[in-house]
Amino acid sequence: MSVIHADFTIERQYDCTPSQTFSAFADPDLKGRWFAVPTDWESRTWELDFRVGGGELNKGAPAGGSVHTFKSRYHDIVADERIVFAYDLLIDDRLMSTSLTTVQFFPAEGGTRLLFTEQGAFFDGLDDPAGREHGTGKLLDALGEQLAAGTAR
Repeated sequence: MSVIHADFTIERQYDCTPSQTFSAFADPDLKGRWFAVPTDWESRTWELDFRVGGGELNKGAPAGGSVHTFKSRYHDIVADERIVFAYDLLIDDRLMSTSLTTVQFFPAEGGTRLLFTEQGAFFDGLDDPAGREHGTGKLLDALGEQLAAGTAR
């Protein structure tokens, strides 16, 4: 049994307002466009209850593969400014990691500066911090593509 503790911060710039960017996290229809389980996965479940004390469940499996589960709980929400949540990642009901995440939205010239900070505990070699940071960066890029296309506004 092992645990690795790590943290990272990813910064992105988006060409829309902090309110529009925040909405892409808060509105289930918008968030589902860049964060939900891939449409070709089996046994897909995705639920979003965006309020303090609420949470998110994102679960599914690639064809013939292991079930991946994201379960979160929102601890602090300040509209258009900040979201703080804790989440667990599981693979086939085995806990891979637990993280505390803060997403901050700042007005910037021409749009929004987003800071995504994660502090995580990664268990038993099932996940690694570098892989998590890379995957999170890809999700934030997908968010940027949706915002740029106007489909997450």
